[in-house]
Amino acid sequence: MIKIKAAVTQGQGEPFKIEEVELEGPKSDEVLVKIVATGVCHTDAVARDQGITPYPAVLGHEGAGIVEQVGDSVETVKPGDHVVLSFAYCGHCENCLTGHPAYCMVFNELNFGGRMRDNSHRLSRQGEKLSTFFGQSSFGTYAVANERSVVKVDPEADLALLGPLGCGIQTGSGTVLNALKPEFGSSIAIFGAGAVGLSAIMAAAITECRYIIAVDIHDSRLELAKELGATHVINGRKEDVIEAIRGITRGGTRYALDTTGVPPVILQALRSLKPLGRLAVVGVTPDLTLNVHEDLMAEGKTMTGVIEGDAVPQIFIPQLVEYYRDGRFPFDKLVKFYDFEDINQGFEDSKQGHAIKPILKFPS
Repeated sequence: MIKIKAAVTQGQGEPFKIEEVELEGPKSDEVLVKIVATGVCHTDAVARDQGITPYPAVLGHEGAGIVEQVGDSVETVKPGDHVVLSFAYCGHCENCLTGHPAYCMVFNELNFGGRMRDNSHRLSRQGEKLSTFFGQSSFGTYAVANERSVVKVDPEADLALLGPLGCGIQTGSGTVLNALKPEFGSSIAIFGAGAVGLSAIMAAAITECRYIIAVDIHDSRLELAKELGATHVINGRKEDVIEAIRGITRGGTRYALDTTGVPPVILQALRSLKPLGRLAVVGVTPDLTLNVHEDLMAEGKTMTGVIEGDAVPQIFIPQLVEYYRDGRFPFDKLVKFYDFEDINQGFEDSKQGHAIKPILKFPS
């Protein structure tokens, strides 16, 4: 048992409060990581405000740090390794065994249930159990995670920058590279130019799509989208999005990706596809009404949900680091750093659009 500093979410919608809490050491298949930095993700805000994990909790799920201790059965990392923490999965179900761990049959229990795989807690505060989030709870100076969630990365890369590869940036880029897989010279429209959408734009540039169309309502983000690889940009407040996309592509895109979770925007994305087009939805989306015949079946279109970019983190995250080091995936342009103590400011700046991808840095 060690004492750590962690940002505790006491109840629904309450601000983060940094407190001293207790963390149990790693079990046989777990790893203790000293957190260097962690990304701020929209899912953390959803968990804080909407109660998708039991309170009180220590949130955070884009951690990056250095391995301090490993359990007896851990084989893939050792003390001193630089690592990124990603989502939790069982490793044994059909989806995990066929290379789709983001669709693990117990994904929700492991990532949002508040407990580790063995149904126990690792975090407590003066005897009170605290929920673990995404199998890691990286809003703390140390974290314990199952070996499957721990990804070894190049020690030459800037570790403080890498945490968001564990979720948000993995989601955007992976949805393009692993799920949609657009062909060379194809076309894609990406709705929402936040961290997830801009990551998708960079990934589409890697695949050398002919048309990479960014749709957003903020001109500043559209300018950044062009810098990162978008061939065309559309401000949804100023143009008819569907007509603009059809004009650019002479009939519609082959692929589309929605990161907004806004039902009217999703319908725009679906209706801007050409026949046989495919739309991937990655945002948390409420009820949506559509005409199945006109919007899907009659033109052979497909709309699918994608979780975590359908990635195997141990394979995909090191690939993203390589793309970054080669200058082909400059995700550092999305980042704004904050001290851990300023966690609430980082969340507020993200909400107000002043920061695309906040990263919290911990004192060394």
